Amino acid sequence: MEPGVFGSVFVSLIIVFSAFLRVSGNSEGDALNALKSNLEDPNNVLQSWNATLVNPCKWFHVTRNSHNSVTRVDLVNANLSGQLVPQLGQLTNLQYLRLNNNALTGTIPMSLTAVITLQVLDLSNNHLRGDVPVNGSFSLFTSSSFNNNDLNQIPLVPPPPISPTPITSSENSATGAIAGGVAAGAALLFAALAIVLAGGFL
Repeated sequence: MEPGVFGSVFVSLIIVFSAFLRVSGNSEGDALNALKSNLEDPNNVLQSWNATLVNPCKWFHVTRNSHNSVTRVDLVNANLSGQLVPQLGQLTNLQYLRLNNNALTGTIPMSLTAVITLQVLDLSNNHLRGDVPVNGSFSLFTSSSFNNNDLNQIPLVPPPPISPTPITSSENSATGAIAGGVAAGAALLFAALAIVLAGGFL
């Protein structure tokens, strides 16, 4: 193969490989960028969230693990307003999501319930509305994760069914005495009726 041809093939392979890395490694970046696009950020807290960077873990307020996957997003008291986005469900290794003390509106995306690695969630002190999800990872969180919002009350787990009260021995004896009295009275009544009928036929 001539040097020129080899060089062209090599450059093409690098471009294809880079594109592959960009597509496969930037889904989390796309999710966070979607969140940024939906938020008002008057203090430029999200200025480092650059959509052209392949690795969002270089962004401020974002923590990554050893596999360069996002595990934590901390945007507490950042004066952010706007709505959360369904793309947050793409942060499959996110363990901490803290967005409390902002002015977020809208509803909580149901897609977040699919993030089974989510251990800490704090959406308190915002203006979120609607229902609080209770399935998936959200079954772990208490009302403190959602305090001071316009959310509907978190549904309580229904209490276990009430088992029938066992009958005590005194109740048994009282019930038996009543039943015995009724039976004795019925026997006397039938005996008297039999005597009357017998006398009539004599």
